[in-house]
Amino acid sequence: MKFTYQDKEYDVVIDKKKTTKNTYIRVKDNNIIYVTTNFLVSEKAIKKLIDSNEKSIIRMINAKEKKKANNQGFYYLGKCYEIVYVDYCDISFGDVKVFLNKNLDIDKWYKNKAKDLFQKHLDLMYNNFSRNIPYPSLRIRKMTSRWGVCNIKTKTVTLNLELIKRDTKYLDYVIIHELSHLLEANHSAKFWLLVEENYPNYKEIRKQMKDF
Repeated sequence: MKFTYQDKEYDVVIDKKKTTKNTYIRVKDNNIIYVTTNFLVSEKAIKKLIDSNEKSIIRMINAKEKKKANNQGFYYLGKCYEIVYVDYCDISFGDVKVFLNKNLDIDKWYKNKAKDLFQKHLDLMYNNFSRNIPYPSLRIRKMTSRWGVCNIKTKTVTLNLELIKRDTKYLDYVIIHELSHLLEANHSAKFWLLVEENYPNYKEIRKQMKDF
């Protein structure tokens, strides 16, 4: 099955399961449309459902394309650089270009840069936090589905290494988000009030981060 949008065809993968009661449509990073449904649902019914949800599918495709565009090139602290591969150095920055050695371990370089920066911003956000909270330890790792995690039992805040690529305002929001979990474990109304108390424009930041 195919879905056509702007003269481009997108593959539709149908996953039928006995345990699935409802039908779900998702567009994944590979721009393949996945339909999860009950095994008794006919392809004719699925085709009708896709047609009736055309606008929603187009929105999902456009969102994925925007996210893909926002991750092309070399990003560091909110600025995008055109990559030029060289062999005379590990990494060097120009105004619009980054001169990069092909053998450089980019994730290792990012993590070295993130260690001091993330700790500095964690300390800043902690010292300005509106409530009394325990001082957390910091972990940094690359994550695919979360910007940050707070382990309440161990008082550990884990930040996504990908934040080193973005403007530090996003890093600060994620830190505030995770520090708030030290008082409010769930995403309750009280939690979001606490986040707003410490980061008033958090809603706009959250909206912007969906494009990454």
